[in-house]
Amino acid sequence: MISVLSRLVLACLLLLWQWAAADAQAVSFPELNSAVPGHQDVTYLDLARMVVPDLAAGDDSFYKSSAPIEMRHILGGDEGGPPPETVNLPNAAVPAIKVGGKDRLTMLFDLGRAQDSAEGFAALALYELAGKPKLLDSVNVGTDQNSYFRDPGKLALGPGDDALITMSAHFNSNQGYVSTILILVRDDRFEPIDQINTFDENVCAYKRTQDLSFQTPGDEKPYAAIKVTVTDTTRPSGESCEEPAPEAASRDISVTYHWDDARSRYVRDSDAFEKLSAENAKRF
Repeated sequence: MISVLSRLVLACLLLLWQWAAADAQAVSFPELNSAVPGHQDVTYLDLARMVVPDLAAGDDSFYKSSAPIEMRHILGGDEGGPPPETVNLPNAAVPAIKVGGKDRLTMLFDLGRAQDSAEGFAALALYELAGKPKLLDSVNVGTDQNSYFRDPGKLALGPGDDALITMSAHFNSNQGYVSTILILVRDDRFEPIDQINTFDENVCAYKRTQDLSFQTPGDEKPYAAIKVTVTDTTRPSGESCEEPAPEAASRDISVTYHWDDARSRYVRDSDAFEKLSAENAKRF
């Protein structure tokens, strides 16, 4: 059991390092008290306070505050947990994007969890920096304990528009649960494209992973198609274990999203990810 737990912890640390390394070009993690490039009189802390108004530096390198401003959940309805009563924020993830041909800045704040809540609260904010900085929109994208931008962080949908990719996850002794959300930014508002749930296992006899990749094939207007592929891979460990080892296997599960003018939203070409989620639920 110790060897299994050690392998999982190492795998999780490696995965988080890979996400951070892969996001390095698209997503930065600036000090909150540093100036926004091109706006020397504006700091990232100034922008953060538009979402968490009384945010202030503590004595432990964390920024502390009470609850953030009210905001909807990106998935709508009753999704998402409540914000924590007290915020402890080490930094924020910051990508610059294009919206309708205009320059915009986004910031993702993982604000932690409220007491007795299974889900974290992660605020995704959209800013206009031309002239006086302005908060254009904010949503909660938290669906699990910890939230991040997922590699590659953003996708170009054309010369003047980008989509965002966030993820929420938690890990236990031998399982990893990941929820990925594709987000369109249109008319300076965040809109969900889809939520994709994946499930990893790392036990004595085998390791099974479900990795995502993203492509924008073609030049459809006004927004490019988005092809998302889950690569579901099983690798036997070769160790002597109580449970039998499955055979090595790998399969690709793909869904393509096309912009539908009549519905004014992205539409997927299959329910393959819903079926995958149902399959995974039987393995929990």
